[in-house]
Amino acid sequence: MSYDTSPSYPYPERPPRHASPSYDTYPWQPPAPPEPSPRRTAHHAPLGHHSDLRVLRTAYRWQRRVATFTALGYFTLFLVLSAFAPSVMSTTVTDGLPTGLLLALIQLPVTWLAVILYEHTARRRVDPIADRIRKQSQLDAKREAVRR
Repeated sequence: MSYDTSPSYPYPERPPRHASPSYDTYPWQPPAPPEPSPRRTAHHAPLGHHSDLRVLRTAYRWQRRVATFTALGYFTLFLVLSAFAPSVMSTTVTDGLPTGLLLALIQLPVTWLAVILYEHTARRRVDPIADRIRKQSQLDAKREAVRR
């Protein structure tokens, strides 16, 4: 026993949507929206289709890595020296100031250096890309509003 899985319509198959007649079948339906003119295309792809966002993410990732490795790298070096080279940490640099204490005191300026590096790379690499994307998205929004 076999079943026919094709739909059984009392009418023949419907024609494809693009093959509609040139006259209005139902006069109460609103007219179809006009096709967009090909000469009003943007010179660039919309914001979601180009690589600026990928470039911004990459620049921001490098910015985070540089600042993080600056601060954590120095702190890790300090911990490794404290754990595995106590003789180096206990030697005196000047009269009564051990190397370990000097390296611990230098941790604060290194943290400030990491913050300054973060700000510097933000201004130099990340902010210009973000500004360009922001301006481009505003232009795209204006163009889209004019089109409607």
